[in-house]
Amino acid sequence: MSDKSSTLSRLINFLNASPTPFHAVTQMKKRLLEAGYQSLDEKDSWILKAGGRYVITRNDSSIVAWQIPKNRLLSESGFRMVGAHTDSPCLRIKPNPELHKLGYFQLGVEVYGGALLGPWFDRDLSIAGRVSFVNDQGALASALIDFTSPVAIIPSLAIHLDREANSGRAINAQTFLPPLLGQAEKKPDFRALLKEQLENAGEKVSSVLDYELSLYDTQSAALIGLQQEFLASARLDNLLSCFMGLEALLQSDSDEGILLVCTDHEEVGSMSAAGAQGPMLEHLFERIQADSESRSRMLAHSIMISADNAHGIHPNFSDKHDANHGPVLNKGPVIKLNANQRYATTDITSSLFRMLAALDNVPVQEFVVRSDMACGSTIGPITSAEIGVKTIDIGVPQLAMHSIRELAGTDDLINTIKVFKQFFKLKAL
Repeated sequence: MSDKSSTLSRLINFLNASPTPFHAVTQMKKRLLEAGYQSLDEKDSWILKAGGRYVITRNDSSIVAWQIPKNRLLSESGFRMVGAHTDSPCLRIKPNPELHKLGYFQLGVEVYGGALLGPWFDRDLSIAGRVSFVNDQGALASALIDFTSPVAIIPSLAIHLDREANSGRAINAQTFLPPLLGQAEKKPDFRALLKEQLENAGEKVSSVLDYELSLYDTQSAALIGLQQEFLASARLDNLLSCFMGLEALLQSDSDEGILLVCTDHEEVGSMSAAGAQGPMLEHLFERIQADSESRSRMLAHSIMISADNAHGIHPNFSDKHDANHGPVLNKGPVIKLNANQRYATTDITSSLFRMLAALDNVPVQEFVVRSDMACGSTIGPITSAEIGVKTIDIGVPQLAMHSIRELAGTDDLINTIKVFKQFFKLKAL
């Protein structure tokens, strides 16, 4: 198996095993521990050593892994950081979700993030996430669950009953989206179903208290195209960037200070304890460099690549892009720029990325949103503002962003990993 095939195989396995941020962080931490990283708990005292490699998580949905340089002071060299986010737009199950109508059992859901809702209809859906419960010892516990099998579906209304379905019908998130789970004579107890699922997985459960659960498409990630040049999957935005950062980190032979941070809640603004606008990185850097002057010098030497997928130009809707800034799949990673600081890229950080890409002959593209359209944003400006670190926003171009099934180019992810590996070897600026 070629290196590219092996990487794509690992990626497909990672995407399939990561229906929620909780599962993605579990998968990432497992690989880091297998590679020799030491797990630390934020509640404990730490003793960090030169050359040490460490990993922490917060809320089970955000993760930071870092390496202390062997022969250099962090105040003299800083960190080479790659940042991404673990969450994706989806449908979350409400706290009291049970609906019983005409003998059908359904669940109430709410939309998380800016989901493209149309593709959620008529898909084979399952349920995954984290459940908190009282165990048989009377203690509070939590565990991840994944129903794995298709257990739900959101059926479309037949065209005969909705003649305007192909003419721009709006989707009502409250009334159109409750999924169908089966038929029942009376309203079932959803928490009882969760208790059964937990006990089947070996947990000792007295009572289920609460949960953070999402619906997800059970269709596997897959290679698409006559030459398999595309990858189709759910949650490419932004698990693809998490995977690329992890691959580069694990493959790096750098002795510099390197760091990977993947935070939750980007799709809803990042303002949480586990989000990029929260204090997770700030708290970490305070523990790594307790002296404020040394910490400020460390951050002044540091630089971050904020990796979040970019809007590839769609051949059927090319007018939605600026004609000179329409990235094409498999033509290289994209530098994202915005005059109003929706992206954190500067001419200095952009030039550095181009230099690193040229070391492996990796092509680079640019994205600037049309001047008459609003621009999205990333963790880049947030992180840059929160900790004062030089930042560039980049991403792999993709189509169908925020759909239940997105599309990216296989060459782009391989090339981006190459640039990340060069970045991790970069000496102090």
